[in-house]
Amino acid sequence: MSTYRVAQVAAAGDPFEIVEREVPRPGPGHVRVAVDACGICHSDALFVDAMVPGVRFPLVPGHEIAGHIEELGEGVPGRWQVGDRVAVGWFGGHCGHCTPCRQGDFIVCENLRVPGWAYDGGYAESVIAPVNALARIPDALAAADAAPMACAGVTTYNGLRRSSARPGDRVAVLGIGGLGHLGVRYAVAMGFETVAIARGAGKADFARELGAHHYIDSTADTPVAEALQALGGAKAVLATAASSEAITSTVDGLSPRGELIVIGADTEPLGINPAQLLMAARVVRGHPSGTAQDVEDTMEFSARHGIRPMTETVPLERAGEAYDKMLSGAARFRMVLTVR
Repeated sequence: MSTYRVAQVAAAGDPFEIVEREVPRPGPGHVRVAVDACGICHSDALFVDAMVPGVRFPLVPGHEIAGHIEELGEGVPGRWQVGDRVAVGWFGGHCGHCTPCRQGDFIVCENLRVPGWAYDGGYAESVIAPVNALARIPDALAAADAAPMACAGVTTYNGLRRSSARPGDRVAVLGIGGLGHLGVRYAVAMGFETVAIARGAGKADFARELGAHHYIDSTADTPVAEALQALGGAKAVLATAASSEAITSTVDGLSPRGELIVIGADTEPLGINPAQLLMAARVVRGHPSGTAQDVEDTMEFSARHGIRPMTETVPLERAGEAYDKMLSGAARFRMVLTVR
């Protein structure tokens, strides 16, 4: 019997354990992916701690998967072959029959299949995934770089490219951590006058290393919105910080018809009143991840512009340690499990 290893939790909040399982066969429309690397995302905690409905245990998390196709199920289109390098992200497949899917808006599918929730994720040596979740990895990207692109990368890249900002416009990125450091790199590469916003004067040099044209210290005496307006206002703010208070502080820094794009998750309400939005015709919107095609676009753009995530790699058998480091905030950027 052929087996493979997974890092799983047996029940909500339990520690990770490495166990052997029998290698599964892909069903119709599915492939088996040999995992080369898998990013550890903060939203994995939603599933590990059963904070969302429908979580089944034992649970194998992981929705930032990079690997190669090991086996094809029946009916997989000919564009995919054994050996192809592929990524699977937060978008782990769509149902095809709900109203958003029928409208072609697959990322807000009412039955979205997130790896590590709908099916076993990438904290493993192999994963079975639907073919509509696959994104082709460019040759220029190593697996450990491609994996975070399937969630962190596509979320920031897509949030910016789908904004109303155009090359030459002023765009601010709130937070320069695991998401924001990519957001700054993408904003610069897209031709935006880029403002990085973070806590502390000590991060100014790092922001400029990323390519930011301006840096705003959110702990300084000058409020963030006032500092943004002193630069002329922001056409868009990409809010990657998971703090409603920090996100709220940027709203009055938007220019007329400016757009606040929220991708940092927090359960506290935003402190925005209608008057802040009405007279200047400002827009506030949430932005989810991106489809498999969006992930592919993100990776191609990243390869073309030399953009890579800042990562710390850890072998699969130390998944629990890496997960705890991410959760504690001790990980400066992206934790990635290396499997092969």
